Amino acid sequence: MPEMPEKEQAADERPRRRQARGERRIAQLLEAAASVFCTTGYTAAGTNAIAREAGVSPGTLYQFFPNKEAIAIELGDRLIHEMRATYGEALAPVDPTTPLEEAVGAAVDRFIAFNCDHPVFFALMHGPDIPGRIAEEHDALHVTLVSRIEALLSSLLPTTPAAEVTRTAHVCLGMYKAGLELVLAHEGAEREAYVRELKNILFRYLAPMIGDQPATRTNLTAPAAAADR
Repeated sequence: MPEMPEKEQAADERPRRRQARGERRIAQLLEAAASVFCTTGYTAAGTNAIAREAGVSPGTLYQFFPNKEAIAIELGDRLIHEMRATYGEALAPVDPTTPLEEAVGAAVDRFIAFNCDHPVFFALMHGPDIPGRIAEEHDALHVTLVSRIEALLSSLLPTTPAAEVTRTAHVCLGMYKAGLELVLAHEGAEREAYVRELKNILFRYLAPMIGDQPATRTNLTAPAAAADR
């Protein structure tokens, strides 16, 4: 196969370089937006503040995003994609002999780590003015997670009425959300203390219902882990 002439090779490389620069600029703007949203909240944030945080002019920002909602949607899409991967890891089966307390703790640790690494996820998903598309995706994720928690709890509590299983799933979700907010509001040793309290609450809530049979422990990561949203 004949080689491409040098001039054609150079012409082919230019669009690739421009695309790479554009991707780096988008990543830079999204990182700046995450910082601004965490500091001021989505509602109070502005494109000028995001551009300033990114060290670029507002005109440069508008080359990539028409407004802050578009920035939030792109950021939210990427975070939800990464969160789904985290769910996959946290919901993976564990050794049936794993103690309940250890299984719950491991799942909580995965989700706490994600939210501590990406505090903007909580800021965007739980703010009063979530952009419409993000809210829709978040609601869909929430419904899926609650359904999965219900299914797992039903397999662990086969004689429990469906209404009680649903209630238990929502209680797990509510406890985790409340605990996560407290965890993110603190740092260092105090944050670690709140994480321990959250694990303890979930463990003590689930243990009396599920019991201490090793065979029931395989799926215990799911009720605790899926409580994040």
